[in-house]
Amino acid sequence: MGASAEQVEQRGFSLKRNQDILLGACVVGILAVLVIPMHTGILDVLLTINISLGVVVLLATIYIQKPVEFAVFPSLLLVLTLFRLSLNVATTRLILTDAYAGEVIQSFGEFVTRGNYVVGFVIFSILVIIQFVVITRGAGRISEVAARFTLDAMPGKQMGVDADLNAGLITEEQARARRREIEREADFYGAMDGATKFVRGDAIAAIIIVLVNIIFGLIIGMVFEGMAIMEALQTYTLLTVGDGLVSQVPALLISTAAGLIVTRTVSEENLGADLGEQLTRYPRALGTGGALLAVFGLVPGMPTVPFLLIAAVLGFMGYQAHLSLQRQAALTQAEEVALEQEPAEEEPSRPEDFLAVDPIKVELGYALIPLADTRQGGDLLSRVQVLRQQIAARMGFIVPVVRIVDNMRLRPNEYRIKLRENEVARYELLADHFLAMNPGLVEEEIEGIPTEEPAFGLRALWVSKANRDRAERMGYTIVEPSAVLATHLTEIITAYAPELLSRQDVQNLIDNLKERSPTVVEELVPGVLTLGEIQKVLQNLLRERVSIRNLETIFEVLADFATRTKDTEVLTEYVRHGLARQISADYTDEEHKLRVVTLSPELEREILEAVRQGETSDYLPVEPARADAIAKAATEAVQPLVSAGYDPVLLTPAQIRRFVKRMVERVAPRIVVLSFNEIDPAVRLESGGQVNA
Repeated sequence: MGASAEQVEQRGFSLKRNQDILLGACVVGILAVLVIPMHTGILDVLLTINISLGVVVLLATIYIQKPVEFAVFPSLLLVLTLFRLSLNVATTRLILTDAYAGEVIQSFGEFVTRGNYVVGFVIFSILVIIQFVVITRGAGRISEVAARFTLDAMPGKQMGVDADLNAGLITEEQARARRREIEREADFYGAMDGATKFVRGDAIAAIIIVLVNIIFGLIIGMVFEGMAIMEALQTYTLLTVGDGLVSQVPALLISTAAGLIVTRTVSEENLGADLGEQLTRYPRALGTGGALLAVFGLVPGMPTVPFLLIAAVLGFMGYQAHLSLQRQAALTQAEEVALEQEPAEEEPSRPEDFLAVDPIKVELGYALIPLADTRQGGDLLSRVQVLRQQIAARMGFIVPVVRIVDNMRLRPNEYRIKLRENEVARYELLADHFLAMNPGLVEEEIEGIPTEEPAFGLRALWVSKANRDRAERMGYTIVEPSAVLATHLTEIITAYAPELLSRQDVQNLIDNLKERSPTVVEELVPGVLTLGEIQKVLQNLLRERVSIRNLETIFEVLADFATRTKDTEVLTEYVRHGLARQISADYTDEEHKLRVVTLSPELEREILEAVRQGETSDYLPVEPARADAIAKAATEAVQPLVSAGYDPVLLTPAQIRRFVKRMVERVAPRIVVLSFNEIDPAVRLESGGQVNA
């Protein structure tokens, strides 16, 4: 009774699940052949399997499109080499003991040598020389060079993946897949560099085995079997040459496969298709070659028929290639015309597509669409890519892909910025004007439309293209409309960076750090801090515009102090202390001076005494009126610094820094509040006043 399709399928899956057991049994069986005497019938089957495996491996290398598709080849090469050597040991045992090693070896010896063992020995020697001197040496050299260049190019390829990811050209999953592909390629060529040494050693072993069989065969035949010297030489040399040919044919196939793999480049088709396409790509070359061969065939004394026959074949191939190129060109032209005439069909939307929420979206009025259209000279898309790269380098996190769409509900010159579908900013932009800002040195005013710069709220004018050059000569700072939008978007992303940093983004940062510093990651995550707690610390840093690019230092500080407290606010302060050199460098001038405003001793004491310890964290129970008074006093105190062109930095003791920041940021969010522990010792402080409330 026949088995059902389901039963056959189940058996097939069972075989797949037990492939590791099958491989282990094969390897153990190979080792058993080395020590257990084999029957000639079994040996014939094993020799046939050896030849068939060589043919299959060679054909498999022809059909692969890139070398890493056959990544198991180095290990397979070792197993096949061991299998071939074990068969050599088994056949040597039979040759020396019984003067007979089965039908396969006997048939190979008689068929190839035609009864003349000298001819057989010469053919065997030629095969060994071809494998050892030509194929093996060339494949080994190519493997060595490929491994070295692949390892040298690995950092550059990984940087290219990171650059594409930062530019939004690929997704996180695609970036991981490309990194894995780069690692697999480096591992493969490194393994192939060592695997070719097995082929070289196999060729040397074949020569030694042949000499051992002949020499000791003569001794055994003459001493123990009583043969005459010519009879012993005829018998054992014939068997030895047959054994060598049976082993060298699959060895030559495997070494050829190794050479094909290491010389294979990435393509869209297999080797046969690539050869056919690339050799017939230039019909003139085929036609010229055929004409030259025809001339050689007509030269007196040259073999006319072979030259004319091959010349006719090349001419026919060149003619067919020419017709094929013409058909391909006509087909390509027809497809282009069809694409231009037929409207593109939109794929039906799935209900799940409406559930996705864009992290950042910019909606443009119809008059601003040319800013994002590269065909009309718009450079907004390239500016967005650049700002994502700049923010990644400055702040240390990957900005999500910015989606730019049109919105006919907006006014023609208006754009709107949304974060997770919630509007956070909008502005009216004149696409045919330029934004002119007075840096404070221009006394004469120019004709323009008064406005307010969207990113920082500075007074500005929209000037026409005709007045642009005149405005520049007068000293105005001229900004293109796309640059105004890009600057506004940069400021929005920086201000809302804590909201944009999701847990998945934090996990991606951790995975990236784990490749460089696995020890600190394994020490911290997830045994000491959870992913959510690390996210809160990083968000706290981004909230005050502290870059998290130095993630290794951040994790080391967290690993040191997270065992004492799980309060993310306190851990953030510890991290800020660890980043003191980075934080203070953002506000120092070229002379390493930092101009600051400090709290009066009375105010420091008041805030320090007001701090209370809660169940989970410390807090500051200050009345709103008192907090507003302190914030207004701080704003007035830093005003001289702002007027002089310095950053508004307020310096406080470490114990109260976060409490002062909370009070101040409600009234003046741009005031930078630093603690004494966040100042690099090399920085020289200059006091610009005190806060007295």
